[in-house]
Amino acid sequence: VQLVESGGGLVQPGGSLRLSCAASGSIFSRYAMGWYRQAPGNERELVASITSGGSTNYADSIEGRFTISRDNAKNTVYLQMNSLKPEDTAVYYCNARLFASVSWGQGTQVTVSS
Repeated sequence: VQLVESGGGLVQPGGSLRLSCAASGSIFSRYAMGWYRQAPGNERELVASITSGGSTNYADSIEGRFTISRDNAKNTVYLQMNSLKPEDTAVYYCNARLFASVSWGQGTQVTVSS
């Protein structure tokens, strides 16, 4: 599956962004989807994930500020990010998993700064 992220940008602390990840293919609904991020000098880390059945999981650092969702009719997964902090600054990557198949998007930059 091919993944294309969008929605990143520059936002002030306390602001919001919504990231989108559009997937190709006809079996999107079967994939577990996730959002990861990588800040300079840091390892890539899981931010949020959603199963094919809609169960969600979040990193502790998100503290209820982000929401992951999916629209299977649009082959798209979203990450709504609220109350953004400077430490949320990173490249955000979309991830798709189905059994042993793992795909990554190219990433979208999110910068939180005043």
